[in-house]
Amino acid sequence: MTMNKKASPFYLNGGSTGIMLIHGFTGAPPEMRLIGDYLHQRGITVSAPLLPGHGTYVEDMNRCQWTGWVNHAKQALTELQSNCDTVFIAGLSLGSLITLNLASEEEDLSGAILFSPSIKLTSKLIYLTPILKYLVRKVKKPAEKYAKQQADRQNWSYNERPMAAVHELLKIIHHTRPLLPEVKCPLLLIQSTMDDTIDPGCSRFIYDRIGSADKEMMTLTNSGHCLTIDVEWETAAEKTRRFIVNHVDTQ
Repeated sequence: MTMNKKASPFYLNGGSTGIMLIHGFTGAPPEMRLIGDYLHQRGITVSAPLLPGHGTYVEDMNRCQWTGWVNHAKQALTELQSNCDTVFIAGLSLGSLITLNLASEEEDLSGAILFSPSIKLTSKLIYLTPILKYLVRKVKKPAEKYAKQQADRQNWSYNERPMAAVHELLKIIHHTRPLLPEVKCPLLLIQSTMDDTIDPGCSRFIYDRIGSADKEMMTLTNSGHCLTIDVEWETAAEKTRRFIVNHVDTQ
């Protein structure tokens, strides 16, 4: 399928420190662009890949498996590592799960940042998708909630949820939880109290089980699930920058 130009991946050449930014479920790289530009303007190389099945037509996602999302991100990470001496990974929602999967394998990763980590979801519908996907191909998504007016203009995402792909989301959640003790790199978790997509205790759940000795949590209070484009995006971006700088200096 032809990619929508508004959903394009981006790569911003900067210094010898790089970060990969992984977008969320049914989303696209534009939801990572504000933070990407912020970091790039401060000398950091930024890679934001487009995950398979995203950025085209919603039906494409129903033909994807979660392993394909992880493998695509792994390839993008390899490219970034070939261009940078020090590399970090950050992910939003589904992107946070992919980040944890890669961090559990990559011994030389300098750090990981999780935005709105979707290790637990508030909706119980996801647990019915192993059956529902055979009955319903896709369902209308509720409107995304933002504190910032017209924040969605910064984003690109599908208006529907592909049910087979939602089952893949459930699979990657189940696969990721046992991996938490295997993640050893420094970790930053950022979650908002206004987020009604994920369980309020997601960050604490990860924090208590992660294998990282160097770990910290940041709580926002005026952002929706897609905090990377909401009112406090710059707060999250600056916290991410400081996290990177602090862990580059300790290499």
